[in-house]
Amino acid sequence: MEKQSFYRGLNKQDQLLLTSSFFTFFISGIYAMVFGSLLPYLSESYQLSDTMSGLLVSFHQAGNLLAGLIAGILPIYLGKKRSILFLCSFVLLGFLMIIFTGQPLFLLLAFFAIGISRGSISNFDNQMVNDVTKSSPAALNLLHGLFAIGALLAPFVVMIPTTVFGNQAWKISCGILFLLALLSQGALFKMPLKDEPVPIEKKQTQISYAFFKDNYFWITVMILFFYLCVEAAVSSWLVTYLVDSHILSIGQSQTIASLLWFAILIGRLICGFYGDRLKRSHLLLIISLGTIFFYFLLLSTQRFALISFATLGLGISMGGIYPTAMTVAGPSISAYPMAMGWLLIMGGIGGIAMPFVTGILSSNYGIFAGMLAIIGALAFMLISVSLYAWFEKNKKPKLDQL
Repeated sequence: MEKQSFYRGLNKQDQLLLTSSFFTFFISGIYAMVFGSLLPYLSESYQLSDTMSGLLVSFHQAGNLLAGLIAGILPIYLGKKRSILFLCSFVLLGFLMIIFTGQPLFLLLAFFAIGISRGSISNFDNQMVNDVTKSSPAALNLLHGLFAIGALLAPFVVMIPTTVFGNQAWKISCGILFLLALLSQGALFKMPLKDEPVPIEKKQTQISYAFFKDNYFWITVMILFFYLCVEAAVSSWLVTYLVDSHILSIGQSQTIASLLWFAILIGRLICGFYGDRLKRSHLLLIISLGTIFFYFLLLSTQRFALISFATLGLGISMGGIYPTAMTVAGPSISAYPMAMGWLLIMGGIGGIAMPFVTGILSSNYGIFAGMLAIIGALAFMLISVSLYAWFEKNKKPKLDQL
């Protein structure tokens, strides 16, 4: 099995670090993606307006982005283990606040706190797997595949208790999420990491922004930015496009949306098992071209069977882009703790901006125009991937040498 390729040669300590990272990222996939299912019950129970519900999600995303910076700086002063244990304790506080108070201010703080933990664990686990496996695409794809499995299971954490015990059983769901987060905290506590004082001269290196001079860092930012443009916009608007265009029913459209995330999971697992057999540049080119082909196919048909096929191909192609692209900046991520945070922040801006742009175009020119705009992001993503392939082929270390 290809999984053995990045475990081969690792000592027991590194294997434990890797296993713990996989487990904690899987748990974060559950609590990071549960709010779509949880919010309707939360809004009904606490009589929240749609504006407040949207603001809660925004505060969660704000915490997620801010964590990228905090999780890069704090380990320099507290050490990696103390820092991640502290930052991931926020999710425990967040779910307790959601259960016991319906006050809007405390709910906003709760969602923000959960976002802090989500962003911190993303930063920590991506960096840990990158360091331990020497930037293995297979390992990073498997890590994100486990996150996707958690995301797929998230709705059931809410659906099963509310189906069995009624709408107010969402508090049971929050209790389950609290316990899962506690298990994650236990896994982090057991990690064989030692928090030793960082020498002054090494602190200066660790808070350095020298990675901004690394072309591969900026290429990674470009790929992640435009990929997240595509992922966020397609995820947010696919159902609306299919329904408003009178292509599919609401039920069929929701099935297609679920199929997309299932396919993304499959894509990540495929790249996880076979990603080390191809050069990163070749793998990224193949799956980027596949994403473009299947997206065009999706927009060009109105038949349910063909839409399902296009969605399956689109998700499988998309699945490996994010984790594989993350390995492009592997040396900078390993050398500079601040690098991962800036990658997550600058890439995440694409995921925030593109759904908004799609919405504006949809309001003014129709939903099809909004979906067409995503092609622009796909084109720039392919340009970014092609630039990386060109760099790899010609081994140009500096942009000014182009």
